[in-house]
Amino acid sequence: MVVEVNQQRVEANILLLGAHNVGKTALTVRFLTRRFIGEYGDIESIYSRVDRIDGQEICINIWDSQAGGKSCTISDKQLQWADGMVLVYDICDRASFEVVRQQLQLIRHSRKMSTAPLVIVGNKRDLQHRRSVSGEEGHLLAMTERCSFFEVSAAEAYHGVLLVFHQLVDLVRETRALRKSMAGVRGIVRSVSAVFGKKRAE
Repeated sequence: MVVEVNQQRVEANILLLGAHNVGKTALTVRFLTRRFIGEYGDIESIYSRVDRIDGQEICINIWDSQAGGKSCTISDKQLQWADGMVLVYDICDRASFEVVRQQLQLIRHSRKMSTAPLVIVGNKRDLQHRRSVSGEEGHLLAMTERCSFFEVSAAEAYHGVLLVFHQLVDLVRETRALRKSMAGVRGIVRSVSAVFGKKRAE
């Protein structure tokens, strides 16, 4: 049996958001290299990695945004670029959880991103003894905002970080397929309307 492989590579643009020092770059580098590096400068970068998911090659582009201080701003350029977003907070820092809450509001008010797939991530799970945001609170926020939710430790484990990015890529693909099928339905409705409109005119 010959299986034709004619699927071209698909791209998924993922924007990482969250307050300063929550571990966005640590998550990205852990995903890209499997390694954990604790200290980073304030460099805003777009990283890429190609993964094979369900037999399809996907180029995952990650924009590691560096919002300064406790800022929760998101630029229009970032919103236009992103297919999906990961919002990261530090489970030991309640203020960073509030930044994620505020960023969610901004995203929901953007027309392009209002239906985009989002994943909320509570990072630094290895620091349980300093926790100030409970897992239940993270879950509740994700349920309210119709997002996926993960608690991970970029410092301790690769697998949880991998799940975050692969889950979001799956959601991006589902959203695209849904949009495509909706566009197809709308096209059929327009064609049928045109035909019946023409008949009435005759």
